Formats: sequence, C-alpha cells, structure tokens
Amino acid sequence: MVIAVVNSKGGVGKTTTSVNLGAALASARRRVLIMDLDSQASASMWLGVPRGRLRPSSASCLLHQVPLAQAIRRTATPHLDLVTGSIELASADLALCDVPGRELALRQLLQTVLPDYELILLDCPPSLSLISVNALVASDGFIVPVVPRFLAAEALVGLLASADIVRSRLASRSRLLGVLLTMVDQQARTSVIRERLRAQYRDRVFHTEIGLNPAIEAAPAASQPVLSYAPRSAAADAYRRLAGEVLERLRPLRH
Repeated sequence: MVIAVVNSKGGVGKTTTSVNLGAALASARRRVLIMDLDSQASASMWLGVPRGRLRPSSASCLLHQVPLAQAIRRTATPHLDLVTGSIELASADLALCDVPGRELALRQLLQTVLPDYELILLDCPPSLSLISVNALVASDGFIVPVVPRFLAAEALVGLLASADIVRSRLASRSRLLGVLLTMVDQQARTSVIRERLRAQYRDRVFHTEIGLNPAIEAAPAASQPVLSYAPRSAAADAYRRLAGEVLERLRPLRH
C-alpha cells in the first residue's frame, strides 16, 4: 500500500509525519519505504543522509531513468528504507511537462518495488505541483497534516477540492485516510480552530494528535526518528497510536 503525506502549505509537519509514522510502522517488522519527493530533502537529512550524498535520489529515477531499486538505501532504523530527495526535484515540473503520461510517472516507477514493501510513504513537497499530483495518483490513500491555525485550516479546503479533481480526472484510486492535527498545544484549554476542524471533518480527522514536544525538535539533529531518540516520550507514543489508526483505515482499501 502506498500513502502520500501531502499538504500544499509548508510548515505543517509533512516530513515529521513521514519519518516518524514510517518508523512506527516499521517497528512491527513491516518493511517500509519512505520516498522523499521534496527538493529540500528534509526527510533524507533527518534519516542521516548528508546533503552531499543525496544521489541517486528520487529525481534520478523520475527524471533520468535510474531504476528505483538502485536508489533505495537502508536507514539506521530496522526495516525502514529510504529514497532520498534532492534539489533536482525543484525543476521536475519543467522536466516532465512534455512527457506523455507525466502524471503516471511515479505510479509506474513504484510498480517495480511494490512487492518488496508492505507500506510506502511519499513525503510530498509543500505545493500542489506535478510531483504532488503524481503522488496522489500513485497512492492508495493520503494523509493531510494540518496545524490548527486559521490559514492552515483554510488551505485544507482547497487541497481536498484539488484532490477530488485529481481523483476524477486522472482515475486516481487514492482516498483520504485522515486529517492529522500537528503541533497541537496540549496545554491550551481550548482551541477554536481545532474544534472547528473536528466539527467540520468529523471522523475524517485522526483521533491521535501530535502535540508540541521537545523530542520532536531534537530528533532530526540526532538523525533519528523520535521513536529511537526518545522512545518513552509522549511524541513516540503518539506516533505509535497514529500507526495503529492508519493501519485500521487502510484495511478497507486492501479489499
């Protein structure tokens, strides 16, 4: 199964979600692949790949026909593999614009490794670019991380509308797995935006929320998912709960 982690707005926790959800899913000995589709390559650097060693990357496969299997590398987390991002992805829209079937490029690429993994997570760039459209077309479901603030909540409306257009026009099978509330201030007694999102989207919002936590801030510098860096932290527990919810929501899509 392929899951896209997508939001057209930056700074909402897409990479944090991809890395830590991937680690939580892999902790039960599931083979998991994270594919970094962002030109900033934040997920790749979080998982210990220095900027000078990003190639071969997802761009190498999408733009230069490098076989995907050659770009996969192991991480320090057991059962969790990675395809790195790179700056070349910034020009992917231009490079792919004249390619026939350009929206299907990622789906075709992933077909070559699907039998090797139980789950593949696509860490998408902060825009609804051709790369993000490819991710929606290639995925079985998608997760939308959202910070419970006004502008981020407003952007969610447009993103879900765009996802519906992709699904109808490009015959995408991808379905919303859930909206994930991130960077939640658990000390605040009330949050109008948080309550509004839950009232508006109801069961489409994950029960699990990712709160503000020092371990999440410190883990990237240690090149570790928070489950390895601070396994007993509230943040690690939250990602374990999120992994359980994701698996439950994936179940109907497997049939």
